[in-house]
Amino acid sequence: MRRTAISSHVNQTIFVNIASALFLGLCLFFIAILLLTAGYQLWFSGKIFPGVRVGGIDLGGLDEVRALSRLAQEFAYPAEGKILLVDGDRQFLFTPAELGLVLDPTASVTSAMDYGRTGNLMNRLGTQVYALSTGADLPPILYFDQREAYERLSEVAQQIDRPQIEAAINVDGLEVSVLPGIVGRSVDKDASLMLLDQQVRLLQDGVIPLAVLETPPTILDASLQAEIARGILSEPLVLSMPPGQGEGLGSWSIGPVDLAKMLAFQRVQTDGVFRYEVILDRFLLGNFLAELAQDVNVLPQNARFIFNDDTGRLEVIQSAVTGRTLDLTRSVDSINQNLAAGEHHVLLDFAYTPPAVGDDATGETLGIRELIHAETSYFYGSGPARIQNIQASASRFHGLLVPPGAVFSMAEALGDISLDNGYAEALIILNGRTISGVGGGVCQVSTTLFRNVFFSGYPIVERHAHAYRVSYYEKAAGNRLDEKLAGLDATVFVPLVDFKFTNDSPNWLLMETYVSPTYGSITWKFYSTSDGRQVEWQTTGPVNIVPAPDPEYNENPDLEKDEIEQVDWPADGADVTVNRTVTRDGEVHLKDTIKTHYLPWAAVYEYGPGTKDIPTPTPTP
Repeated sequence: MRRTAISSHVNQTIFVNIASALFLGLCLFFIAILLLTAGYQLWFSGKIFPGVRVGGIDLGGLDEVRALSRLAQEFAYPAEGKILLVDGDRQFLFTPAELGLVLDPTASVTSAMDYGRTGNLMNRLGTQVYALSTGADLPPILYFDQREAYERLSEVAQQIDRPQIEAAINVDGLEVSVLPGIVGRSVDKDASLMLLDQQVRLLQDGVIPLAVLETPPTILDASLQAEIARGILSEPLVLSMPPGQGEGLGSWSIGPVDLAKMLAFQRVQTDGVFRYEVILDRFLLGNFLAELAQDVNVLPQNARFIFNDDTGRLEVIQSAVTGRTLDLTRSVDSINQNLAAGEHHVLLDFAYTPPAVGDDATGETLGIRELIHAETSYFYGSGPARIQNIQASASRFHGLLVPPGAVFSMAEALGDISLDNGYAEALIILNGRTISGVGGGVCQVSTTLFRNVFFSGYPIVERHAHAYRVSYYEKAAGNRLDEKLAGLDATVFVPLVDFKFTNDSPNWLLMETYVSPTYGSITWKFYSTSDGRQVEWQTTGPVNIVPAPDPEYNENPDLEKDEIEQVDWPADGADVTVNRTVTRDGEVHLKDTIKTHYLPWAAVYEYGPGTKDIPTPTPTP
């Protein structure tokens, strides 16, 4: 029992000693660790912990100054890296630094210095151990100046950008050339900048396809239209009347040189696709056709008739004419359509207007059943030229119809008074003188018409008297003068002075004119249907007589010495007032007053240079 107790005591003593030794060893171990850690911290105080790298550059154990120096020397990517910008086969090489990539060494070293020194103790020790055992490669802190990158991209864009150019067709004389369209290109700087930013932050060399915006022209190729233009200029354009129209007018030709001046290229869209349409300019072609229209247009003309007094029927003396007007719009369209199809012979397009009265009209349909009134004036002593003008003028009205309710213009019906229209030169009154002019004697016709209107009871719209009393217009049958006819004259001077009246009846009015050179007379007849109107009139006759002035004598270098010629004849001035009352069915239909003021008119003589004694010839009445 005693041995057992001793043995147990010894075992306990051994166990205590071992435990004490282990505890002491463990304490010494922790003390050593603490001393080692404290020494490690103390040794690397102010230095970067071992194993810490920045951008692959080992900065462990270096203080801030040496770390800054090493980083600046060994981090070469901004200056030596290569960024290749590519657009097709064009390349632009830059370093990252040229594109605005800059290393911030201070911030990068500060980041390295802070590694293992942030967080709680365990975090700090853990990161230190990790750096020492495995290594910690920190990214460098960089600054990407996008303003620099944008400037470089702008420089590149100057070599890449190009404007969009539409295809064009040029015409030089008869030569047609084509300029192809060009696709517009422009560097999308914002999109390219995003690609750059992503690449440089990888710290690797790289190839970057530039973002380029392309803007194609609406028309890229105009070769086909140029060929059409060449076809248009290959031969003259010949314009012709439709079959059966315009006999004797022939055709009209526009040569290639003039066609070239009219060529136009109009942009059109079909199913969303743009193209050029080759045409002759509508304005220029329209102007050409407008001039041509003056030769081809025909106004509708009513048939002309005479009234057969024996049968009471109308007889056609001139057939009706259908009006024909050149349709400018349709003709322009037709010409352009034919030219585009290669056709150079084109028919003109017309609009047609039937006359109001055709050849088949009858007195019953027009309300022409009887003679309403006839008036005759006399021109005894007129010369051949004046008689020719009376005949030419009167023929314009023979068989003419005036619609019911219409205002009739004598000047409009007369048209152009010229030598080409059958007139001759005779004495006329112009600018206060009696001179020789084309159409002298037309006023004999206008005076006769005026009197027929006056005595038929139709309203007078416009009437102008002669400047002075003319003996022709006061002559009655037998070549006698009748002062009652004073104030019943009318002058017409196309287109300034006109005579107009209104057919205020419900029936058409037919005019017939008859000129007798033998008897020196012109008779104007009105045929219609009488509505019972009666005309009463009174005249003052010539009053306020003013004697003709003394004769005038003017030198005329075209006359010979001692040659004297009378060019104007004297006439007393006077005033005449004529009152007219038209009644129908016992009631007044219209009343009017016609006042005329005649100027006193002097005889005028012309004499040749050097004439000394100027006699006063007896005036010719």
